[in-house]
Amino acid sequence: MVTKVGGDVFGGMVRQNFASQGIALDTIFTDESLASGVAPILVDDEGHNLVIIVPGANNSLSAAEVNGSRSVIQSARILICQLEIPDEAILAAFEIASQSGVKIIFNPAPARPVPGRMLALADLLVPNETEAELLTGIPVGSLEDAARAARALHTMGARTVIITLGAQGALLFEDGHASHFPAPQVRAVDTTGSGDAFIGSLAVSLARGKSLPEAVQFANRAAALSVTRIGTQISFPTPDEIDAFNG
Repeated sequence: MVTKVGGDVFGGMVRQNFASQGIALDTIFTDESLASGVAPILVDDEGHNLVIIVPGANNSLSAAEVNGSRSVIQSARILICQLEIPDEAILAAFEIASQSGVKIIFNPAPARPVPGRMLALADLLVPNETEAELLTGIPVGSLEDAARAARALHTMGARTVIITLGAQGALLFEDGHASHFPAPQVRAVDTTGSGDAFIGSLAVSLARGKSLPEAVQFANRAAALSVTRIGTQISFPTPDEIDAFNG
């Protein structure tokens, strides 16, 4: 992880959590003058969620700090970036990864307009329906809409696009062709973090050497399993659980 936390109790909790997961702390920067970024979550009786993002120290991660983490990025197989850090930090990471042959997965969340250079550098652009609509102006209410939005994103510079569709799974747009991957049918109790479960599991599968369609199917199973459990990180299944889940 290359990120920044504040000098508060949440920053300490983040570091402790990363350490417990075996994640190196060398590139977890700290700004003692800022609060750590947090994301309070509201969940309704049907499992739908509303996330309120307070960026905090995340929003002060600099391009210089990212460039100082060059060796970490270069040693990776996959780089994942979202929009919870400044554009200049994202672009710095993308430039390093692109020059080093590291595959880039770009999840444009929380949704906002992005520079065309970001779209062009990313190997995979993975928005959800809302994010795809914000980027293209095309409301995504059906598979046909998703295909149109994905094609528009490709025209805007994105190489390969995966639009996540919640209970409907995901749509992959690659080489001018759209393919739908249905999600396993489950009883959702909390959809919070399902997009993150999808993105992370997609990266894991690709890093294992799987094809993109295989990775999308793996990620669909991960996201489906995650919504059957309460919480975010604590709801994420292990790779073995995903492999064993037939849906």
